[in-house]
Amino acid sequence: MLKAIYKQLLVGYTANENLVQECWTEIETNYTHKKRYYHNLLHINNLWLQLNEVKTQIADWDTVLFTLFYHDLVYNALKSDNEEQSAAMAEKRMNQFSVPKNKIASCKLQILATKKHIENTDQDTNYFTDADLSILGQSWALYENYYQNVRKEYAFYPDLIYNHGRKKVLNHFLGMERIFKTAQFFDKFEKQAKENLQKELDLL
Repeated sequence: MLKAIYKQLLVGYTANENLVQECWTEIETNYTHKKRYYHNLLHINNLWLQLNEVKTQIADWDTVLFTLFYHDLVYNALKSDNEEQSAAMAEKRMNQFSVPKNKIASCKLQILATKKHIENTDQDTNYFTDADLSILGQSWALYENYYQNVRKEYAFYPDLIYNHGRKKVLNHFLGMERIFKTAQFFDKFEKQAKENLQKELDLL
């Protein structure tokens, strides 16, 4: 399904089918890397499902789709510039597809916004970052599977170091006045997200 969505997205920008296939292969290869337990194609699919529910509220659907496919294209748990590297790759590919400059700029900003998940003046960006965090507000069973997979992605760290860093992340989200910036996601996920985060923190 994701491949079809990606190819349909590019119909309006390029007729170069070889380039489209090459770029899809790049996406598929990166997101199916053996060390990706959470930041994989299932994550992309789940985001698409969440975003599709609010599609009528999104002003520039194409740009959000580009952000969807490229926001975690580069993911190395040892690095702190994954978002910047992913944004650079999105810019490179979108230029190859002859996507308008304003869409490229918006996509890059949306990708970079996933670094801190703070409220943005652009509502499409808020919808995307909310969708990116929607796993936090799922059932405890799904949330538990999520944080266990994140731990696998950081398996090279011993518990002492990982737990310290993870506690900082959990406290960061718990300290937010509101995790979800849009009304739809706030109403749907905020309460459960706070409960899940606190429960994980208590278990560490």
